[in-house]
Amino acid sequence: MLLADVCQFLNDFAPPGLAEDWDNVGLLVGDASRRVERIMTCLTVTPDSAAEAVRAEADLIVTHHPLPFRPLKRLTTETVPGRLLLQLIESSIAIYSPHTAFDSAAAGINQRLAEGLGLEGIQPLVPHADEGSGDVPGLLGAGRFGILPAARELADVAQQLKRNLDVAGLHQVGAGARSIHRIAVACGSAGEFLGPARSQECDLLVTGETTFHTCLEAESTGVALLLPGHYASERFAVEQLAQRLAEEFQELTIWASSDEHDPLQWV
Repeated sequence: MLLADVCQFLNDFAPPGLAEDWDNVGLLVGDASRRVERIMTCLTVTPDSAAEAVRAEADLIVTHHPLPFRPLKRLTTETVPGRLLLQLIESSIAIYSPHTAFDSAAAGINQRLAEGLGLEGIQPLVPHADEGSGDVPGLLGAGRFGILPAARELADVAQQLKRNLDVAGLHQVGAGARSIHRIAVACGSAGEFLGPARSQECDLLVTGETTFHTCLEAESTGVALLLPGHYASERFAVEQLAQRLAEEFQELTIWASSDEHDPLQWV
């Protein structure tokens, strides 16, 4: 199987046209004409996940967070990104990142989060500017919002989210007994979606993490928050992506990294 074939599938699955303007998505390292047999997915290329890819002789890493993310003036071992890139290049391991295109894709992270909470009438929280364009088939947009079939207490929604994401705890803004009916979701670090959530009259915004001041703003404007952590809000999706790739390319060996972990722990 050529790397180009896998890239084409990923481009169709998470069209680059859905990515934010500031993002860096697509094939970031590698030769599309080379053959691939072993693919590892991960949330982030870290020393642990990079070492796993080298040890397991992966040909391609599909990472949610791009590497490189920002432009590099030099590629040396003096920086962590440079060190990781050199390690992977020396081992002939390509890197592909769908990042915010995956967040917004039809079967992407935010859609999965919304479905996991049992929301109905799911719609994009921020519609894509190029809606209807052939460059973004099945356009949805950033974030999601929808309605619960019946109103539930915030504490009950929090417990379901913990079960869905398999986390021991999360941060909550708002009284546990308050009634929740309309919910917005935005994975990762997405406090900027508080405004759109208010505009859609949502009772709750679920995002991985946000700032203290955004929490204060949410509290003062009557929008509850559930914050399970950046890692938890996205890691489950790279596991599902590994399964989707394995279904599509049954002749390849594909797995989600087992060595990467959340650097933040509940104590």
